[in-house]
Amino acid sequence: MHHAPPLGPLLEQYAAGSALTCEPVDEGLLNRGYRLSTTRGRYFLKHHFDPETADPAAIVRQHRATQRLADLGVPVAPPLAGRDGRTVAVVGGHAYALHPWIEGRHRHGGQLTTGQCARLGALLGVVHASLERVMAVHEAVVRVREPVRRRRLIPAQRQARGGTPAKAPAEGHAAIAGAEGSESADPVGTFALIDGLLDRVRRRRPADAFDALARHRLLERRELLERHAQRRPPRGGSVGWVHGDFHPFNVLYRDDVPDVPAAILDWDRLGVQPRAEEAVRAAVIFFVRPVGALDLAKVRSYARAYRRAAGAAPAELAAAVHRVWWERLNDFWMLRWHYERGDTRADPQFPAASALVVWWTREYDAVREAFVE
Repeated sequence: MHHAPPLGPLLEQYAAGSALTCEPVDEGLLNRGYRLSTTRGRYFLKHHFDPETADPAAIVRQHRATQRLADLGVPVAPPLAGRDGRTVAVVGGHAYALHPWIEGRHRHGGQLTTGQCARLGALLGVVHASLERVMAVHEAVVRVREPVRRRRLIPAQRQARGGTPAKAPAEGHAAIAGAEGSESADPVGTFALIDGLLDRVRRRRPADAFDALARHRLLERRELLERHAQRRPPRGGSVGWVHGDFHPFNVLYRDDVPDVPAAILDWDRLGVQPRAEEAVRAAVIFFVRPVGALDLAKVRSYARAYRRAAGAAPAELAAAVHRVWWERLNDFWMLRWHYERGDTRADPQFPAASALVVWWTREYDAVREAFVE
């Protein structure tokens, strides 16, 4: 159930008129959003509810970054400032932000032409290159070793976060190209997790179709890990500022301008991570088919454009493909949500996502070539 935002006290802080309607937007797993109509217009009201991303100082950093990106021509929707000039309104201990409403719709990779896939890849490359500019407010350079925040899907897509992310470096600092990413998943821990999840599945009464598929995939994944445990990758490669959550439900298209995204949304996960890994994760989310295979022709078009726009070398993408493959091989966030939290919102994604790992392992060379050729 959605928490009703305190519209009266909130709108008092903005020159946005009086509320007419306020409807929940049900596309996020963590933070809460509302379509707000007032006597002054239409807005998107965001309730920064997730404890991992609700720190007002971190939100302000995101807001400043999106404003600077907008100044460079990147399609974003920076927040509106209140009467006091601030972009974060804190009411009752909760943080809110008001954004202009951007009319449009989300598109999965299956709805994009090859040319649109190329423009999507180029856009992400521009985002990475532009973030390098706007976050380097000062020329100070720091060495960063920040754990990678695994990208999750939102309903009906986003990668949901499993652990507590490390604090991002202070604004005004950029990560140097040689900084290292995080350690990759240890299969020993993954085997223990698989055993624990299998035990939970066995204790389910009565068992249903989801339980049967979960058991099958867990046993299958254990076998894959036993076969490929020696392929564990080293630490991640070059890091830089990234959006942190680039997927279909955070990219908005207008019907009258279908080729170019109207806005990139949800900058809550703005941080320092291996850039090429974000490019790979985004492609895997955009271009997975319902059967659990990637559309490699679209991946190829997207990746070529990304490499050109971001100035990323093929070797960087190849290493990122290996790390994200390994990450997926060891990742069970959907099953953990289902069996440990009793949260079934990501269940519809599980069949394709779990099949993708198997397909990707079998077609590893073809996937790698699609990203680097």
